[in-house]
Amino acid sequence: MIFTDESGFLLAPLRRTTLAPRGQTPVLAHRATHRQKVSVVAALWQTARREEPRLHYGIYPDAHLNAEDYAEFLQELVRRLRGQPAMVLHDEGGLHGGLALEEVREDQPLMGLEFLPPYAPELNPVEALWNHLKCDVLANFAPQDAAHLAHVLQEQLLRVQADHARLRTFFAATPLNW
Repeated sequence: MIFTDESGFLLAPLRRTTLAPRGQTPVLAHRATHRQKVSVVAALWQTARREEPRLHYGIYPDAHLNAEDYAEFLQELVRRLRGQPAMVLHDEGGLHGGLALEEVREDQPLMGLEFLPPYAPELNPVEALWNHLKCDVLANFAPQDAAHLAHVLQEQLLRVQADHARLRTFFAATPLNW
């Protein structure tokens, strides 16, 4: 099973409590407007023998993902799997339907597409990845622009991708049995 999800990372910093001395509140200067963001899509799965979890992702600076972007991401994911059968589980978001996804389904007979139950983000381990990045790694981070945020996201996702113990925690965060 391969879990996928997408998220947007805003240029405005996500403010969290800091260890600054009392009375010396840190100032997070940023130039972001409320619409500027970097979109990210990710797939998370465990290998057949459950040896090491895997992460594949795509970063889209200053863009809003659409069904065609998601279909292209899935095609890339299938190429990475090198012909292995796969069941992709995703939410019922707007990008997970339409003609582009039907074409992927026709082109990739070894890939099944199924929806997770509605209103159950806790079942998707990719949600734990977003939480880790937004609330832990990038908390109080004020990027200069979308390109800077995309660069930092690339670095952090590469770091997470190489950290199999961290990837396992995302699976452990779900109530599913592994």
